[in-house]
Amino acid sequence: MVAIGRLTRKHFEHSILHGVTLVDFDAPWCAPCRAQKPIVDELKTNYQGKAAFKKINVDENRDIALHLGIQSIPTIILFKEGREIKRFVGLQTAETLNRSLEKLMDRPHLDRAQKV
Repeated sequence: MVAIGRLTRKHFEHSILHGVTLVDFDAPWCAPCRAQKPIVDELKTNYQGKAAFKKINVDENRDIALHLGIQSIPTIILFKEGREIKRFVGLQTAETLNRSLEKLMDRPHLDRAQKV
């Protein structure tokens, strides 16, 4: 997965508007983030055409990280149609992320009160 360089908040918000998007917030100096990378890369392959995957370097995109309240990395956020549905802080297993993605795919229309 290729990391996204600097983004404006508007561009970021536009990039998560449609469908399911997994966003991995990280930094190159973060060891747990480097351990998370192959797990997210495998999921990206498994969900090709079903979900979008983005990697955001918090050092290059501080305004987005601050706006979303990212305080620790790695943080992975699942968005559906631009809304945050689930947040994971710290290194996550493939099983944990896969289970949440599957639940999100099974629910075509989440109302604001539902969480995965």
